[in-house]
This record gives sequence, C-alpha cells and structure tokens, in this order.
Amino acid sequence: MLDDVLNTIAGRDAQALAMLGEFLSIPSVSAQPDRADDCRRCAHWVADQLRFAMLETSVMETGGHPVVVAKNKHVAGRPTVLLYGHYDVQPPEPLELWQSPPFEMTIRAVEKNAPPGTQAAYARGAVDDKGQVCCHLDAIFAWQAHGGLPVNLTVLIEGEEEIGSVHLERFVAAHKNALAADVCVISDTNQFARGYPAVTVGTRGLVYQEIIVKGPNRDLHSGLFGGAAPNPANVLAMLLASLHDDGGRINLPGFYDDVIELTPDERAAWRTLPFSEDDFRRDLGVDATLGERGFGTLEQTWARPTCDVNGITAGYGGPGAKTVIPAKASAKVSFRLVAGQDPVKVRDAFCQAMRERAPRGVTITFLDHGIAPAYLVPPGHPGLRAAAAALEAGFGKPATLVRSGGSIPIVTALRRELGVECLFVGFGLPDDNVHSPNEKFDLDCFNAGRRTAAVLYAELAKGS
Repeated sequence: MLDDVLNTIAGRDAQALAMLGEFLSIPSVSAQPDRADDCRRCAHWVADQLRFAMLETSVMETGGHPVVVAKNKHVAGRPTVLLYGHYDVQPPEPLELWQSPPFEMTIRAVEKNAPPGTQAAYARGAVDDKGQVCCHLDAIFAWQAHGGLPVNLTVLIEGEEEIGSVHLERFVAAHKNALAADVCVISDTNQFARGYPAVTVGTRGLVYQEIIVKGPNRDLHSGLFGGAAPNPANVLAMLLASLHDDGGRINLPGFYDDVIELTPDERAAWRTLPFSEDDFRRDLGVDATLGERGFGTLEQTWARPTCDVNGITAGYGGPGAKTVIPAKASAKVSFRLVAGQDPVKVRDAFCQAMRERAPRGVTITFLDHGIAPAYLVPPGHPGLRAAAAALEAGFGKPATLVRSGGSIPIVTALRRELGVECLFVGFGLPDDNVHSPNEKFDLDCFNAGRRTAAVLYAELAKGS
C-alpha cells in the first residue's frame, strides 16, 4: 500500500505545486489587522483542501484568527496522530528587498549553497509554514486515494503562530476531547543542512517584551533643554546596553540559575556535524560572530539562552536634521530560553531590572508580545524512531538529531492539556530566508517532504 501511495505522490508534482501556489497567494499576515479578512479566507482555503481529502472539517472561532480542525474516520485500536501547523505568515516588509512579489509564487534557480539547476518556490510562507503544511496535505490526498490513512488523524491548523498563538492555548483546553491523540506531528522546522535531514528534539522558549520610556510631556528643543531635561532615547540606550556583560552573558539576576546544561555527549555529537564557523560568517556577510563566550555557534543558537533587541523607536527618523529630545522611546526585546528556564521568572526579572536601572525623571512601562517555555522531546520516545525512518525514506539520507533556536509557542500547552509529546519533522533548509525577504522552499525538499509525510503516517501506524 505504501508503494502505491508514494507512486501517487510522484505523479502529483504539478498538482502539488499548483496547490502550494494558491496557498501562498493569500496574504495571511496575522500581525497586521488589515489582513484579518485574508487570514479568514486562508483558513477556509485550508478547510476546502481537507474536505477534498474526505476529512470531516470545521473552521472554528478562537476570538482571533480562526483555526481549522479536521478528522478522518477514527478506528478503535489505531494510533491517533494530531497534525499541527499554521497558515499565518510573517509580514513581508521590507518589500523593496524582494526579487519577486512576496504573495506571488515564483519558481527560479537557487543562487547559492545548492547544486546547479536546483530550483525553489519563492514567496512569503513558502517554507514557514505553508509549504510544509502542503507536504502533509498532499500525503493525505495520496493515502485517501488508496483506501485511507493508516492512522486516526486529527488536523489542527491555526492562524496565529506568528503572533504567539495568543488564542490557541485556550482553544486547546476547551477542546481536549476532540484533540486527544497519542502523538503530535509538527513540520515547522528545518533539516540541519542540505543532505542532512533532521529530527528536531528541542525548541527554545520565548519572552518578548516592549519597553517604553517616557520623559517630558512633549518633544523638546535639544539646544534649549539638552543637558537638563531627561532624554528617553539616551535612557533607553543605557538600559539596553546594560543587558549584556563583556562576555556576552545576559545581565539579569538569576537568569542562568535554572538552565539545563548540555551533556558532554551532546556537545561531542554536535561537533561531528558538518558545520563551518567560517561559512556561517561568510553567509551573513560579517567578519566575526558575537555571543556568549565559551560556546560555539550551534551551542549558542540551539542550547543557550539569548537576549536580542528586535526594534528601536525614538525621536526623529526622517531626512535631514531635527534637533529634538523625544518625549518617548521604545524598544522590542526578545529572550530565547532553554530547557529549565521559567519564562514568567525571566520576564519579571527583566521588567524589575529595567525599572531599577532607570534614572529618576522617566517612567517605564511594558507591553507583552509573547511568552512560552522551551521544549525537549523525552529521550527514547518511540516517535523519534518513526520520524527518523520517515525522513530517511523521504530524503534518502539518515536523519540526525538536532535542536532548533526558534520557538513554537503551543507545544508546551499541547503537552500540558493533552498529555501528548510533539515530533518535529521539518523539511526546509537553514538558508530558506524564514522571516526575511525572498523566503523559499527548494522544490527537491518540497517533494522529499511530501514523501516523508506519507511514510511517517505508515511508521506511526506501527505504534510503539
């Protein structure tokens, strides 16, 4: 049966690519209020595909962007798989850096880090996460054409992952019985590198805060008031500079107290991966990397906590000069957390430190833009074997175990509310420009992902 399914997938390349193009044409940017109708349209598009695959499907309200829930006919005694993904995408800006329209799929050659003739689909959402969702949609189509999926499948596709899944946790808690499963599959991660498919066994957590510094009751002339009036931009710069010490460590009380350190075996295994610090710097166009002293790049990005300023707003930013002391300055600051850290504790430590370090004459307030703990798949979980076998079948190379520096906010809620562990089986590449202009999904990875998804359902059907 699996051979028949794979043959069907091989014959559907054109249809699968057309489906992806339709999906990518919908500008479902969850962060932008004027795209709310597009997000809803995208949810209904996903629902239509699942109905075409003969799954019982509903578009359900959350208080924000809707979710799509679908099921095949569940049969007693079979493993139940929850497939999670998201249809929302990051904003495409800055638009001038795109080589082709962000919401119009363009097929063109990959210019670097690929064999000659390699082509990719370019568009916002190509790999995060619409393309990877499409891999599963096509696998479902193929299985349904050959007697049906070999597992009980529940599909949950949300529209707010890129803004922290702000309504999904409550939705999952309210629908525990409908979403109950033995394992959850998520394809929203990467391979380690081209030719190195990977099962991701851990993701970092997230604390995202906006700090707002207010001073005088209006913008002031910097000549008449400079040196006496508090300057929120100066204060903000001082506060942000205080977040790291000279060794790259984060300067918050108790920040590292709960960090679970890497084992010597993990560090040794990661050193065997084909990673070049020189290539990493060359790809970024920099001559040096910064970070916590004593750790390599993979350790810094996979298993160490970080703090980054993601945006700063203060004063006059137009052409020419305007000598002004701004009344307000703000910055968006994100922390990526690792296993053991409590995001609430980190958030509170950040807010307290900023208030205590601020001088008199300004007020400090905060906006919360997301919070989620880190996640580690338990070692020895039987699903890891199934995921590795599926990736090897789909990509033709053995899979390696890696971690991800990114965050998937809902996974800890799925574990807590449903008692289910998540398998991260991703098909993209590290150079796919996720969250950047010219996002892509290599077509060979797209096709291998479709095969992998089909095999994965067969492997999971075997149970533990």
